[in-house]
Amino acid sequence: MKKVAIHWFRRDLRLDDNRGLYEALKSGLDVIPIFIFDTQILSKLEEKEDKRVSFIHDTLIKIDQELRGCGSSLLFFHGNPLDSFNHLIENLSKAQIEIETVYTNEDYEPYALERDRSISEFLKTKEIGFKLFKDSLIFAPGEILKDDGTPYTVYTPFSKRWKLACPLTLEHYPSERHLSSLLKERLPFNEFARIPSLFSLGFVQTPYSAAFNMSTQVVANYDKTRDIPALSNGTTHIGTHLRFGTISIRKCVEDARKLNEIWLNELIWREFFFSIMGQFPYVIDSPFKKQYAAIEWINNPEDFYKWCNGKTGYPIVDAGMRELNATGYMHNRVRMITASFLTKDLLIDWRIGEAYFAAKLMDFELASNNGNWQWVAGCGCDAAPYFRVFSPYEQSKKFDSNGEYVRKWIPELGTPSYPAPCIDHDFARKRTLQHYKRALDRL
Repeated sequence: MKKVAIHWFRRDLRLDDNRGLYEALKSGLDVIPIFIFDTQILSKLEEKEDKRVSFIHDTLIKIDQELRGCGSSLLFFHGNPLDSFNHLIENLSKAQIEIETVYTNEDYEPYALERDRSISEFLKTKEIGFKLFKDSLIFAPGEILKDDGTPYTVYTPFSKRWKLACPLTLEHYPSERHLSSLLKERLPFNEFARIPSLFSLGFVQTPYSAAFNMSTQVVANYDKTRDIPALSNGTTHIGTHLRFGTISIRKCVEDARKLNEIWLNELIWREFFFSIMGQFPYVIDSPFKKQYAAIEWINNPEDFYKWCNGKTGYPIVDAGMRELNATGYMHNRVRMITASFLTKDLLIDWRIGEAYFAAKLMDFELASNNGNWQWVAGCGCDAAPYFRVFSPYEQSKKFDSNGEYVRKWIPELGTPSYPAPCIDHDFARKRTLQHYKRALDRL
């Protein structure tokens, strides 16, 4: 029996500087790359016009084309991972091929951790190794800790320790130089050698934009331009690429260290929220500050509908929601404004807004989405204090002073077609302070 290694692509959709792929290619074995369209993930996506699925599908087509140029190709599976590995093992066995080890990169979300535990146990029963590598973060949850071994719950000291711990020269894993180690043999099962159509996966091709700009100019000016939503190149737009691993985090950190510490700080915020999710997993569906569970949310369905559809009568809020619905993206400053409006003006539970962002954002990442929503709602670690309530008018005046952003997304602004404000902001602010105070005073 010929022995091979498997590289399982997941949220690392690139051939360059890919740690797990590199380790597989350097193992001394021929490597078969695979991807699994996981039905346990796909079945939770309610909209069949999902931009993320189209992005993943297109990215995999490109990777497969590159691999075919090297005389190899991807194998594709559609199902739950356990069944997929069972099919793979059975079919390779018929071709007199035996898997020695499966290589892949770590994923820290709760479902992924449970999935990897079950896959590891299953492969062990088949006497197959399972090796996981850190690739999507510089420091995994649990690696940046206080001197006493406890986790940080405040960003600033976490970021200081992170910067001290980060090596001056980051190690790269040039997987792209070792693609000659891919298995070149033609495998005798064609059903896994072609990517399934989006239709067969239960989705339709959906237009999206995943363009990003990491030019020296954009990164160097990031601290000056990042809060202005009308600027198309005010930020890098790399969120989707970090989420799905089409870009190396090591490359991003190196550029940030050379060019702009504020951008580096944003990359560290991402790692901070991963750390919080890993050390305090209850935050996935509960407030980090447990006393905030006592808040009496109003959760008015009509108000939520207006927020979702950009019809609140507050232009900066409505522009942000319309941008999200149309593109799968929303400028980071506007994310804070829209989230504050939902939780503090409309008194709608942050978890409802978090779920809406999770369904719509191309760059949705559980740890960051959860951490940022709790930050705005005042119930998270290192959160904005609950009495900080963003004024949509002041935010608009400060960051979109000439109205360029709101006019782009609200062409009917200033006409009778645009709705009046759905609530008075001063009234809403006072009401929120009363609700929060009442909840916290009860404890």
